[in-house]
Amino acid sequence: MRLLVRIVFALVAAIAVVIGALLVLPGEKIAAIAADQVETQTGRKLEFDGKVAISLWPVLGVRTGPVRFANADWAGVEAPPMLTAQRVNIGVSAPDLLSGNIRIKTIDVVEPVLHLSTRADGQGNWVFDTQAVAGDVTGETAAKGQPSELPLAVENITLRSASLTYAAFGAAPIVQTDVDLDLLWPDPQGTADVKLTLRPAGAPVQIEAEVGTFAGFLSGDVASVGATVRTEGGRARFDGRASIAGNAAGRLTVEAQKLAQAMQALGLGDPEFPQGAGQRFVLGTDMTFTTDGRLSLRDMVAKLDENELTGAADILTSGVPNVTAQLKAQHLDLSAWAAPDAGAAIGTDGPPTQTTGWPRDKLDASALELMNGTIDLTVGSLDLGTTQLGASKLTLGMDRARAVLTMAPMAIFGGTVTGQLIVNNRNGLSVGGKVNAADIALNQALTQLADVNSINGQALAQLEFLGVGETVDAIMKSLSGKGWFEVGKGFFTGFDLEELMRSGQGNGGSTVFDTLTASFSIQGGNLGNQDLLLRLKGYRAEGTGRIGLGDQDLDYLFTPIAVNANAGKGLRIPVRIKGSWWDPSIRPDLSEALEADIEAKKDELEAKAKAKAIEKLEAELETTITEDQDLEELLKDQLEDKAKKSLLKLLGAD
Repeated sequence: MRLLVRIVFALVAAIAVVIGALLVLPGEKIAAIAADQVETQTGRKLEFDGKVAISLWPVLGVRTGPVRFANADWAGVEAPPMLTAQRVNIGVSAPDLLSGNIRIKTIDVVEPVLHLSTRADGQGNWVFDTQAVAGDVTGETAAKGQPSELPLAVENITLRSASLTYAAFGAAPIVQTDVDLDLLWPDPQGTADVKLTLRPAGAPVQIEAEVGTFAGFLSGDVASVGATVRTEGGRARFDGRASIAGNAAGRLTVEAQKLAQAMQALGLGDPEFPQGAGQRFVLGTDMTFTTDGRLSLRDMVAKLDENELTGAADILTSGVPNVTAQLKAQHLDLSAWAAPDAGAAIGTDGPPTQTTGWPRDKLDASALELMNGTIDLTVGSLDLGTTQLGASKLTLGMDRARAVLTMAPMAIFGGTVTGQLIVNNRNGLSVGGKVNAADIALNQALTQLADVNSINGQALAQLEFLGVGETVDAIMKSLSGKGWFEVGKGFFTGFDLEELMRSGQGNGGSTVFDTLTASFSIQGGNLGNQDLLLRLKGYRAEGTGRIGLGDQDLDYLFTPIAVNANAGKGLRIPVRIKGSWWDPSIRPDLSEALEADIEAKKDELEAKAKAKAIEKLEAELETTITEDQDLEELLKDQLEDKAKKSLLKLLGAD
């Protein structure tokens, strides 16, 4: 019992000494010592305004009024302080206080405002100049027997409801409000635990990090870092090395069960992702980031729902992002991207605003300005919903609001397509391209693109085109270009051309053809063709006319010809197709047929008249006229001969 009483009295005496020391030592003195230690550590002034009072509860230490912590010298005289606060509660270590030292255990900052910035070389104003400190420590401070380490040790720093402004050099400032921070740093030469909560879009984004050798990290050294970021929709983890200036290298993993929700929490808008395009997103990659904004991703595996991509990427994040990437996929299923209603007007969420014609809603091509760079994609197969690609290599190049898709090659419809498609929004919107197609299965192509399955055969084709305008309607009405196509042996289903020519009843059969060729030019949204030719056994068909790509109408003359009919002279049945695409008029063109007959009769009559004239001329000239003789020369020779004979007779010659 006597021992217990002694212990209690000793404890009471110790508490009395601590309280006495605090009462003897003014709060301003403690604050001044703390300010000196901060300036020794950072090279910057920490100033307290107003009364500094002793605090016994809940923290042993002092409570200040408004506080200012100076900015970096290079920030300029007009730059705001790096940190201001309405009040700071400073807790000290009671045992150290008893031994005559002041060890700061906690700093609780109330309503802080932080202004963070970087200069041209990427160094931030949170990197402190400690060269003068090192000289002091090795000099006068070392002479006092103190260790050469920097003397400031803060075990716990707390910021609540902070306002944060971050201004990277040459970039617009980023402002964050309602920021919370907890820093646990029990060992001045050891690891620090950081808990940071941001609310860029209202929902909390929590960051938990462990930073090794935190003192060196604050001085600009590279330290080991492990950090986890959590949002309502997912999480990310980084393990590697980093510096406070922003350099980092290590392994990055990201998993977002609801990618759209995670992006919304990060303040990246409210995107909508269809199935297969990233409703669930998983990423694993080796990452390197440098202070000049260069992000390098290697050994990358990205999963977007059931789709998986591998490859590497280099991204320059300063200014407009510049991306260089090489990606591969065995199979990509993007069928969910296909519009559920192919007839809906482009650029609208509701039903189409018109029942015929092209959409007139203004197209939004602003996405072309979001990035520059080149993305190479190699796929084994790609499902686009209405269209499926085979093994293909696609390259998307973007430069100052101009995108170029290069196909080298693209496997589609059983054949290949090479060339480029271009969308340019630099000075108004335009679309264009030049493509070559080989071995395209017409039945497969037309079935998937136009729901037409009546034509079979393999096609070669070439197309060049250019359209300008702010709407689909304007682009289609401005189209210009040229092209051609050629189809080898194939067949039509649904009608029998031979039976049609013979009896006028050809429905329900099929027509086998040997070749189908045509060339065309496009001007002002109108496609003109003058040489369509379809060849089949004993028949051929010719076509000429106009197809209105802009106005969705046509005026076309299709003429089947029975080559061996009419005693070998042929039989034509011209068909005029005229009107809108939706309800064209298809009728035999009698005027064309009559004109053809008139031309034939005219030629026949001319031939008969010529034959009679030659027969009479032969009788008059008493000679035979061959087809290769020139009648004018023959008459001239005959007249000269007769004149010569008459002259000789007159002169009495034989």
